[in-house]
Amino acid sequence: MAKINRRFWFQLHGWLSLPIWVIFSFVCLTGTISVLSHEITWLTNSDSRASNPEQLAAKPIADLVKAVENKFPTADVSWVMTRESYLSYVISFTDTDKPAAQAYVNQYTAEIQEVFQGMTFIGFMRSLHGWLLFPWHHNFSIGYYLVSLMAIVMMGALVTGLVVYKKFWRALFKPQLRVSKGLRIFLQDAHRFSGVWSMWFLFIISITGLWYLTQAVLWHNDVDIDPHAPLLDNKVIPTYQVNAPEFTIGLDQAILTAKQTHPDFMPTFIMLPEHNRDTYKLMGKGDFILYDDTSYRLSINPWEGNIEARQDPDNMTVLQTVSHIADPIHYGTIGGIWTKIIWFIFGLILSGMSVAGFMIWRYRLVDAKENK
Repeated sequence: MAKINRRFWFQLHGWLSLPIWVIFSFVCLTGTISVLSHEITWLTNSDSRASNPEQLAAKPIADLVKAVENKFPTADVSWVMTRESYLSYVISFTDTDKPAAQAYVNQYTAEIQEVFQGMTFIGFMRSLHGWLLFPWHHNFSIGYYLVSLMAIVMMGALVTGLVVYKKFWRALFKPQLRVSKGLRIFLQDAHRFSGVWSMWFLFIISITGLWYLTQAVLWHNDVDIDPHAPLLDNKVIPTYQVNAPEFTIGLDQAILTAKQTHPDFMPTFIMLPEHNRDTYKLMGKGDFILYDDTSYRLSINPWEGNIEARQDPDNMTVLQTVSHIADPIHYGTIGGIWTKIIWFIFGLILSGMSVAGFMIWRYRLVDAKENK
């Protein structure tokens, strides 16, 4: 009876891993690349680097926006993204001949190093990994569901693998890699060894993946996790500014207000007002290590300078908290470059495990046919 049960669990382990192994392997590999996408961008695109040989302090973000507006007088700047200190800032704008352009601006010299239209490598890899570049229909994407459903497959493969591999903990202290016994035996040993040492990683990726699946369902049912920024009342807008808004509060003042509210605030994404009832939408990070780069959110009135809405780790709901800690854990950004390297290595191991698992299953199918 025990033998039959073990065979059942082995078959279940295989079917959880193999019928969709191509998608699973692809998701693992693109996620692994996404972990170091910032570093890969720095290596492959010199215009993305924020060179600072004179050790200058970063210029105010408002000055960088001004540099883009001076270069393109008819441009309409929509948002600014700050990144690691070694990468230039990204400023998005539209112009008469540029419906959607982005500029790499050196934050230390205010030099516009590159202007391009399209998606960055970082954005491309995150999109490819996150929803396989499937289109979004209002509030859902089939690709997002496909990717997040891989969390169930991964968790199932982890549980069934531990059931099949009796006394798996021995591999932690007495690893066995029989190289001279042929490819099949080597793959089996490598698959088991990698699986045991990757248990913690598989669990983390599975749990965060299950959250992404939950998040997809919430979005699909019009449940807003983070509230939308409020629109301003018409009473606060000067009547002479209705058609051509010139805000009395500048971007630098809005950032100062955010830093006065949260002394540890570091802006990472800033959206400028699109119309006269809109607000400055400032997002950033602070000293909370487990939270992502947009855990602080403030909507600041461009006419009066007051804060219309705010959100931070101290006043988040449970769903908001989970939403803002999932990405740093999933992509390994919690400890900077060192944790990203660890996540990258184990991502490669996980990708290799999925391919090795398929090959092992194929060998067993061939043996089964030959023994009939």
